[in-house]
Amino acid sequence: MSITKVTDAGLDRSRIVTPLIINGDMSVAQRGTSATGLGASAGYNTCDRWKLEVEGSPSARFTQTQSTDVPTGQGFTTSLKMDCTTAAGSPDADDALAITYRIESQDLQLLRYGTSSAKKITLSFWVNATKTGTHAIWIYQNDDNRSQAQTYTVNTTNTWEKKTVVFAADTTGVIDNNNGEGFRINWWLTAGSNFTSGTLATTWQSNTAANNAVGQVNNADSTSNNWYITGVQLEVGEFDTNTIPTFPFESFSNNLLKCQRYLNRMVQNGSDSNIRFAVGVCKSGTSSEYGYLVYPEMRDTPAVTFSSTSSHYRANSESARSGSSGPTVDNRHKNGCRPALTVSSGQTAGYAAMFEANNDAAFIELDAEL
Repeated sequence: MSITKVTDAGLDRSRIVTPLIINGDMSVAQRGTSATGLGASAGYNTCDRWKLEVEGSPSARFTQTQSTDVPTGQGFTTSLKMDCTTAAGSPDADDALAITYRIESQDLQLLRYGTSSAKKITLSFWVNATKTGTHAIWIYQNDDNRSQAQTYTVNTTNTWEKKTVVFAADTTGVIDNNNGEGFRINWWLTAGSNFTSGTLATTWQSNTAANNAVGQVNNADSTSNNWYITGVQLEVGEFDTNTIPTFPFESFSNNLLKCQRYLNRMVQNGSDSNIRFAVGVCKSGTSSEYGYLVYPEMRDTPAVTFSSTSSHYRANSESARSGSSGPTVDNRHKNGCRPALTVSSGQTAGYAAMFEANNDAAFIELDAEL
């Protein structure tokens, strides 16, 4: 993501590379490329950094995929697709679904919010939707419980269109300088009357749910409905579709590295069942304790999840290569943790042991998402 420097006198075309939107081209999908039956609960499912937000108890269901349907000739190869599989013609008042992107507070300090020199921002993206008409975007500023909403119009059904939406500066609300949630940006898919019955909050104000999605069409009213997005960028300053800087493509490796600050799915590669991921010391004949796993520093101390099948892991020492009942982990922090394996027999106390994946479906997931 690139940030365009804006001077008080006008636009300065010099540019500063800053990752306000990571994976805006939807190219990284560490969790997988498809997830079905979505809508009962919020969560990250396919494309990294892009979360399904759920309010209430919607009956609508979607399949989410990392799609290869993209705008022609723009350089994109992937998009995020939401395909309605169970329709809900009239959402209940407290029901809503959205695709959301969250930004760390410390990455938003350049906006100068809470001061007289606060900056406008422009959100640009490509969208393809079956439902034409008004769609709402809501930005929630978590630290001061403030929000603003704007709309964009889908003019032609099932056609890629580029949208550019300007959000006013906030001279009142202050964004904390930390690694917590600063912005939550929602692209609404469907919303009940609790989110649509007020007046659209087109300037920053204390968050009121009724003002967040006014005018939003219902992308969940038919199983024929699809909604795609790609090419998302956030620029400092005010632009239109003609003046917005071009999308700042990155190498896949750079994009992946930025995503791994929030989610790092290790070991998994689908073809090799002998991946070593840590080194430890055998505590006894049936355990390999005191292992240590190091990873690049993450946003916060991650939750650590291992694939659940016990045969996915083993301890390999000079005395034996022993299957494990499944790893446990403690002493977690931002760039390391201590895994432990328990085996049935064969190890020798005091021997060094490598911790190995024993199945090509094994994975270790480190999750520090906002």
